Amino acid sequence: MERKWWHEAVVYEIYCKSFCDSDGDGIGDLRGVISKLPVLKELGINCIWFAPIYKSPQVDNGYDVADYQDIEPDYGTLEDFKELLDLAHSMGIRVIMDMVLNHSSDEHRWFQESRKSKDNPYRNYYIWQPPKADGSEPNNWGNYFRDGNGSAWEYDELTGEYYLHQYAKKMPDLNWEYEPLRKEVYKMLHWWLDFGVDGFRLDVFTRFKKPEGFPDTKKAPNVILDRNGFIMDNTMCLNVEGIHEILHELYTEVFGTRECMTVGEGAGVTSQNALGYVAKEREEIDMVYHFELSHRKLFSMTPEHFRKVQTEWADVFRHNGWAVQYMSNHDSARQVSVYGSDGIYRMPSAKLLATLIHTSPGTPFIYQGEEIGMVNVEFDDIKDHNCCYTVGDYNSMIQSGMSAEEALKIVGPRSRDNARTPYQWDASKHAGFTTGQPWMKLNPRYTEINLEADRKSEDSIFAYYQEMIKLRQTHPAIIEGDLRFLLEDHPQIIMYLRECEKETLLVIANYSNEKISLQLPEDIRSGKWQRVITNVKGTIPSVDGRDYLLPWETEVYSNTK
Repeated sequence: MERKWWHEAVVYEIYCKSFCDSDGDGIGDLRGVISKLPVLKELGINCIWFAPIYKSPQVDNGYDVADYQDIEPDYGTLEDFKELLDLAHSMGIRVIMDMVLNHSSDEHRWFQESRKSKDNPYRNYYIWQPPKADGSEPNNWGNYFRDGNGSAWEYDELTGEYYLHQYAKKMPDLNWEYEPLRKEVYKMLHWWLDFGVDGFRLDVFTRFKKPEGFPDTKKAPNVILDRNGFIMDNTMCLNVEGIHEILHELYTEVFGTRECMTVGEGAGVTSQNALGYVAKEREEIDMVYHFELSHRKLFSMTPEHFRKVQTEWADVFRHNGWAVQYMSNHDSARQVSVYGSDGIYRMPSAKLLATLIHTSPGTPFIYQGEEIGMVNVEFDDIKDHNCCYTVGDYNSMIQSGMSAEEALKIVGPRSRDNARTPYQWDASKHAGFTTGQPWMKLNPRYTEINLEADRKSEDSIFAYYQEMIKLRQTHPAIIEGDLRFLLEDHPQIIMYLRECEKETLLVIANYSNEKISLQLPEDIRSGKWQRVITNVKGTIPSVDGRDYLLPWETEVYSNTK
């Protein structure tokens, strides 16, 4: 495998709105990020991914882009971003942008022109369809945010047609069939690369291509969530035939002509179809996200599930494909609350999850706050929620007859808002995030869980992440090694080897709240292992004869060849 910089990278996602506010308006900004770059450098990451920071009306916190070549004024200016970019580069930190190319804001100039008339030069930048004979929507597709009446189509009186929006009605889908639109996108991507960014994360890239003829979905309606006969079908525009031609043209026109990293994020990516996107000979993108290990609807994980998913993806890596390793980002709940244990075992479970992600094949992506073990938040009023999915689902549940208390109990734990509360820097008012009123309520546990307190602790999660990142730089098996699981039927213990020509790494983890007896396989007991990291201080190495693991205990060993 030809080694690229992103094979060795550790990427840190910044959700700018909630990271650090420099001017007291309650909204995180680029100058706030600049002030914290030394902290990220100290953590050890070498790449930043920015969730969208473009000019936007913020219907979906920036994923509704009004200008792809300008910065949201709440975050700063292009000059601020250039200063940040140059400073990051001077620290050895690359920067990639979140590129939202499935849809834009309806406030984008392209759409404003598109809706003016049917013969406007920008009309076909978006997907317009005439009404059915009775004046109704072109088909029965629902939108994911349950926006408006629930339809994925919005009627525009000026031209008497509907436009498609898979998400909010203020987020119309772009028309990738139209060559002038594609050329405009390519020009914009080159502009950002000339500006100095190092790559792109392609949001919902598997939805660029739409099915010919826009047929009705045959999926049965969800009696609680689907409204007015419009059905939210996750597969309606997913991996449609022709998507690879779109991505290949993106590569030949932009990505393949420049030094940049591309990562695709979208539903429908599996270990079975991933190589169709990331194999080098395909000339499409470099790596993919997948939701098989972490997902908003996955409220727990088992060792069996972890083994199954990682084993299936290991075959992708064996064929020189590449993917992201993560358990949380801005679209999910907090990983320690969902996959760990956010009570008395918060700190060891946070470290165990870090171990699993940073020693598995692929490029680890850290989401802001997981390096200090930030947890889910419990809001007692839907008004405290901002996420469009959360509010939409809640309103649909209320309309179906569910009580407000019951609906909030269902949507709260899986809400994206769990990950979007402001970063907890210290125990001062507003957690050191802002001197003003935060745009979103803080997690009330910020006085207990914050960076300053964590770094003073003997059990610091931040310090453990530093060690894990250093291991990636010093142990070639983490990047090059094959993956093989041991104790494959154990209900609590996750154990695996990462093997390459130079060394073998052994990872052992007790994925439970219980003290678990441990009997190592004979070939492991007879090996010459050196423990390189553990999240429980003061224990003798398991390979030296200890026959148990403490709750959420994890160890990594090396055997150099």
